[in-house]
Amino acid sequence: MPEKKTIDEARKARRQGKSPSTQAGAFVHEEIEHIREGKHGARSAKQAIAIGLSKARRAGVKLPPPPKTASARTREGAKRDSARAGKTTRPSASRSRAAKKALADEPKAAASTTALSRHAKAAAKRRPAKARKAAAKKAARTRARREQS
Repeated sequence: MPEKKTIDEARKARRQGKSPSTQAGAFVHEEIEHIREGKHGARSAKQAIAIGLSKARRAGVKLPPPPKTASARTREGAKRDSARAGKTTRPSASRSRAAKKALADEPKAAASTTALSRHAKAAAKRRPAKARKAAAKKAARTRARREQS
């Protein structure tokens, strides 16, 4: 169950008209914090992000399903999570316990700054140069605007 603070942040983003991926960012951030606090681990930064997105879908963020390049199992899971939005049925205790135990055994380094940086760079490399350039320009504009105020 996501923390109240996380849900409030996502709702605030939705009220401001931000994209679903921005709304989901609050859940991903919470998941990264949980790993850093030692609540559980993750095998990779990608897994940590996936757990956060899953929580966001279950909380009602209207995230699109993963692209066709993702496995059928991943897409099905995302669909299931979206369908569960708003439904507060209690999860199976044994399944929940098993999932927590599995995650507890995973390494905590998946949420390190290095791991997240490595993931971001790898993800950026998959995008075309034009998209990377546009993102860099937008970041520069944002920085300039922040420096003014």
